[in-house]
Amino acid sequence: MNDYSLEESKVGGWPKLEWDGERTGPLQGVKVLDMSSVVLGPFATLQLADLGAEVIKVENAQGGGDIMRKAGDNPTGDLGPIYASLNRNKKSIALDAANPEDRAAILELAKEADVFFHNVRMAGMERLGLGYDDVKAANPDIVYVHCAGFGADGPYAKRQAYDDLIQAASGFAALFEMRDGGRPQYAPTLVADKVSGMFAANAVLAALLGRANGLGGQFVQVPMFECFTWFHMVENLWGNTYPPGNGKFAYTRSINPRRRPYPTKDGYIAIVPYADHQWERFFELAGRPGVFQDPRFSTYKARLENTTELYATIEESSATKTTDEWVELLDANNIPAMKYNRMADVFDDPHLQAVDFFEVREAKAGYSYRSIRHPVHYASTPASVYADPPSLDADRNEILGSSD
Repeated sequence: MNDYSLEESKVGGWPKLEWDGERTGPLQGVKVLDMSSVVLGPFATLQLADLGAEVIKVENAQGGGDIMRKAGDNPTGDLGPIYASLNRNKKSIALDAANPEDRAAILELAKEADVFFHNVRMAGMERLGLGYDDVKAANPDIVYVHCAGFGADGPYAKRQAYDDLIQAASGFAALFEMRDGGRPQYAPTLVADKVSGMFAANAVLAALLGRANGLGGQFVQVPMFECFTWFHMVENLWGNTYPPGNGKFAYTRSINPRRRPYPTKDGYIAIVPYADHQWERFFELAGRPGVFQDPRFSTYKARLENTTELYATIEESSATKTTDEWVELLDANNIPAMKYNRMADVFDDPHLQAVDFFEVREAKAGYSYRSIRHPVHYASTPASVYADPPSLDADRNEILGSSD
């Protein structure tokens, strides 16, 4: 029985939970041996850890652990801000897989694990004696998940992959060129890493479900290039969805250079009328009731074909009121709109404050840090933050003791 206190939130109907430091998620009882590092892999195993899985993070003893420990200012010297965000709820042990004794310890831990997870190139893992066949010999029922850069059957299989490389190769960086008419750009976030990490977490859950249904353990490869290309091409195949295609790539609305927050008297706002009646009402509220009767804007198809002109008209209208005036007015008329927040403003967003999205935690080591609440709500088996990000090798005794 999970021991937590429950009190109804006044916002959104979601329960607020006061945690006692215990795992409460639906993956309790699942053990993950995690040899991943940097962003993609840790982002995936973070989700599993938040959901209650026991995640044992095996870090490279020779290299000082996960490289993200040293990235960015931090009060401890080995808990860089990205590392701290991605590795809460995990246990750390530092081992050198090239050392026979440490390799044997990893395989011993694998015997008790449900999932063996890594984002090292497969040739390297096989040289270390930690390929799928090696781990399967130790645990025939293991779910072995390899986060690769590229699928094993293609000519890029042995190449290294990083977020920038995948944004460029997938065509994603070209969207900025198509939109702005200038040079291609990378999105200012590690979007390819994190999207691929979502695929990897989903792959773990699917393979565990298959095993629970009697299909046994298996080898699972999550190729970053293919995952991210799939992700962004869903809408951006556009005019080439049906062969032979018309040569037009990218969802018309997505790459329009005027698709951006609109100026107001005192800032910016996001406004997205969608249904016909919302568009008509928006222009009435803006004091321009005749705009919606313009044949360029009166139907969904026409609006797609004339998006640039439509967005320009919204910009002219939005500048007539303050942000707060627009938000109140549009909300009262059921027209989707949100205030534009700069990064620091997000901390003060009233909705995120009400749902306790950012929590300042006091670590046992004596420092405080912001923890981001797991965003998915489970009524019976809620996710939780029950452990601070670990210092390197912090859990050696507990981990090795539990493997005996």
